[in-house]
Amino acid sequence: MQTDDLAVSPDHLRRATDPASLGFSTTEELSDVVQNVTQERAIEAVSFGVGIQSPGYNVFVMGGPGHGRHRIVSSILKSLAAERPTPSDWCYVHNFQNPHKPRAIMLPPGRGTRLKADMDRLITELSAAVPGAFESDDYRARRQALDDGMQQRQQEMFAGIQAEAEKSGVALIRTPMGFTFAPAKDGEVLTPETFRALDQAERERIQAEIERLQGQLKSIVVQIPGIEKEHREKVRELDREVTRFAVGHLTDELEKTYADLPDVAAHIDAVEADIVENAGQFLRPAPSQNPPTDAEGGVEAAVRAIQRRYRANLIVNNGDTSGAPIVAEDFPSHGNVFGRIEHIAQFGALATDFNLILGGALHRANGGYLILDARQILTQPFAWEQLKRALRSREIRIESIAQSMGMISTVTLDPEPIPLDTKIVLVGDRQLYYLLSAHDPEFPDLFKIAADIEDQVPRREDTALQLSAIVATASRNEGLLPLDSGAMAGILDFAIRKAGDAERFSTQVGDMIDLAREANHMATAAGAPAISPAHVSAAQDARVRRGSRIRDQIYERIADDVVLVDVDGSTVGQVNGLSVLQAGALAFGQPSRITARVRMGRGGVMDIEREAKLGGALHTKGVMILQGFIAQHYLPELPLSLSASLVFEQSYGGVDGDSASMAELCALLSAISGLPIRQDLAMTGSVNQHGISQAIGGVNEKVEGFFDICSTAGLTGNQGVIIPRSNVRHLMLREDVVAAARAGTFHIHAISTVDEALSLLTGKPAGPRDADGTFADGTVHRMVEDRLTTYARASKAASSPDGQDHGQVENVV
Repeated sequence: MQTDDLAVSPDHLRRATDPASLGFSTTEELSDVVQNVTQERAIEAVSFGVGIQSPGYNVFVMGGPGHGRHRIVSSILKSLAAERPTPSDWCYVHNFQNPHKPRAIMLPPGRGTRLKADMDRLITELSAAVPGAFESDDYRARRQALDDGMQQRQQEMFAGIQAEAEKSGVALIRTPMGFTFAPAKDGEVLTPETFRALDQAERERIQAEIERLQGQLKSIVVQIPGIEKEHREKVRELDREVTRFAVGHLTDELEKTYADLPDVAAHIDAVEADIVENAGQFLRPAPSQNPPTDAEGGVEAAVRAIQRRYRANLIVNNGDTSGAPIVAEDFPSHGNVFGRIEHIAQFGALATDFNLILGGALHRANGGYLILDARQILTQPFAWEQLKRALRSREIRIESIAQSMGMISTVTLDPEPIPLDTKIVLVGDRQLYYLLSAHDPEFPDLFKIAADIEDQVPRREDTALQLSAIVATASRNEGLLPLDSGAMAGILDFAIRKAGDAERFSTQVGDMIDLAREANHMATAAGAPAISPAHVSAAQDARVRRGSRIRDQIYERIADDVVLVDVDGSTVGQVNGLSVLQAGALAFGQPSRITARVRMGRGGVMDIEREAKLGGALHTKGVMILQGFIAQHYLPELPLSLSASLVFEQSYGGVDGDSASMAELCALLSAISGLPIRQDLAMTGSVNQHGISQAIGGVNEKVEGFFDICSTAGLTGNQGVIIPRSNVRHLMLREDVVAAARAGTFHIHAISTVDEALSLLTGKPAGPRDADGTFADGTVHRMVEDRLTTYARASKAASSPDGQDHGQVENVV
């Protein structure tokens, strides 16, 4: 096999977007995007879910951040919301029968605002009309007549007994303690001395008369409370009549206004009846020359509190809404979603009433759509459980967390629940969706529709134009400079690189728009009329520089031989593996030295990373696979008499993944055969038990990482990277790497099997088996099999029954 046949053409290292293929000069020529056709599957799912009015058909939109999940959902809902009717307004009003359970009243959109204003105006007018009615001459005359009548009745009752007392020589005397009788003569009360001077018979007569009159007086006094009660009732009836007259025309006018709304009309009737019964709250207190005392201030506060109960608390106002509302709650706490009841401090205590009820996102979205971030609502205390409860009961209940948990026993408000008619759209990642599906038994019944956002779309002219239009729309909305076709091609190349596949675009439009913003900053600073490819490149370079501190430190340590990585020469049992490190937003490749040591034995292949508890399960699986390849490929009829160890040198963190298994296999075969491996080549790729190379991730970062190391040390013209052939389609390398490949100073080789890798690394043919089942002399496999045969025979001799120690054959590399 000629190794030149494995070289990847420079034309396949970076398949850049041709600006001419986009069909526009600048993004100003592109129309705004109405709907993202690159997400047809997700759009169909969302439209289907929100279109079904049956319970449980809420939607979970899943996908990674930056893919425009909220934008896609919003664009779909906007088109649907415009066709739906505008939902009702909702008000809370005082419940006169049960003040702790405020009533909810539904009104047509826009009339809630009018009702609130009408009730406030009613209170204002009552504050003038009621006192005016009570201060009128008519009321005063009628009240005076009632007072005079009561006084006259009382005077007549006392006048009769007083006349009778005078005839009996007794006087009726009024004292601060009430009424009493005393002996009298000629209208004058007798002194005690004069009374004692009377004869015995006269004194006894007077005493008997006093006792008789006291009995009559007592019967009269007992009637006084009844008379006063009767008077108070007449006064109250007069007050009701006057209040009803003062209020009636105001409430009658309101009832006519809301005659088509029975609930409102009934509430106005209840308000009128309560005002008639509590008219005194509108009367002005007598003016005082001194500052009000605490008690007087408390009375005024109580009066204001009574008047507040006639107001209407508008919690949902759809007067300015056209179609169904779309609400996106950024912070879905319990109170923000379901509403809350606030309190005010009064005289050292917390007080509340229905005016302090605040609606939540569910109230505002009722009759429309509510968009919530799944992870955020799950992390808010009790918000997720309350949401499920609302969806099950199909009503919105406003209560505090303490109420929900039964943690308080004090009397508080319990507002009437409001019927719920809202489509909930949760936005989250796939892992969260599958976890909820598996572990929350209520979730599948409440969120029956899953809309899966595509992470990637095929690279075609229509998808390129669609992504360009999305970026153009966002740029135009933010007032950014237009992008010329070359700049847009650079952003599309960035999307290809993000996808990790030259045949696909990443749909992380958020990252693309971010790049456009940063390029706009560069263009604005340069005074350019439009964003050019140079500005996009400068923005990308600035990104790399901002996040490259860790990468640069690692590369410096390799250049200073603190971390040992050879980029020339040949060594037995040693190969340059490649891995990808993620440092914030920057991913970069890191070369690592992989070494193997072998000896005769029966321990198989020891994974030092696993033994040190630094290796992950996938890496351990890769080591087991290469051990299976060796056991099957060489001497299948003999036991494998090999003890080997593999390690990532100078690796002090965890190692996982199987992308180095091909490199580990080549290092192990080199150690067994004694053939040196080229150190000017690095390799990546996994291998299966048949020795076939398999694709891995991060191929671009890995190639560029080794290129950077070689460039620092000096390109020799022989250096390069070996990758799986199935990864060629994923190549989207930097332009400097492609330029080096065109100049012949750096090479990319693509392999399909371990045989091709061994030929590149050792310079010798790997060698298939001949017709007789043996490998040809001078091939890599022949050298490996010969060494394994030696190990097997030595192991058999060492375990012979004569008990002699026949020694061990050892090969240490």
